[in-house]
This record gives sequence, structure tokens and C-alpha cells, in this order.
Amino acid sequence: MKAIIRIQGKQLTVSEGNVFFVNRYADSQAGDRVEVKEVLLVGEGPEAKLGDPYVAGARVHLNILENKRGKKLVVFKKKRRKGYERKRGHRQELSVVRVESIVA
Repeated sequence: MKAIIRIQGKQLTVSEGNVFFVNRYADSQAGDRVEVKEVLLVGEGPEAKLGDPYVAGARVHLNILENKRGKKLVVFKKKRRKGYERKRGHRQELSVVRVESIVA
């Protein structure tokens, strides 16, 4: 079964067993469970249920596999002929989650 969920301001198409990255949940540990109630669509084909905006009673259960940091992004600013250069780095805090079940 597939579902389209809204999680942390993003829409994702998920099915059971999918593993993906999201921004880190505050105060979460590996092994914690998260329940997403913002389900926009559940099912496939003609029997799919479309929400307005969310499907009533539908939930997606996620399991946090690990918390980690993403790849380093380098932010480099320069103004030519002015002697201005600035180099900064950033690493995003991420949670790796797996879809355990989709309840329609």
C-alpha cells in the first residue's frame, strides 16, 4: 500500500519498508516510533482515498533507525576586486526513518 504524507513541510510518497531521511526530530533516539497523521492520499489505483486535506483516520507509523549529520555543504561568498571572501560550512542534522505500517 502506498501513501502520500506531509512531514516537516514536505510531501513524500511512501510505502511499507521505505527508508528515507528527514530533518532530525527533537529529543529523539534510535528506536523511537513516530506517528504521522497528516496523510493526504492512501492506496493505489481506483480504490485510493483522497483527503480533504487529510484522510480521516489514516496514519503512518515510522521507526527512527538513527540520527546523524548530513554531508558538509560549503558556502563561499566573494566580491571580486574588493578583497572580500567568506567561507563557511554547514551540516544538516538528519534522522533516518523506516515506514513500519500504513493504517487506512
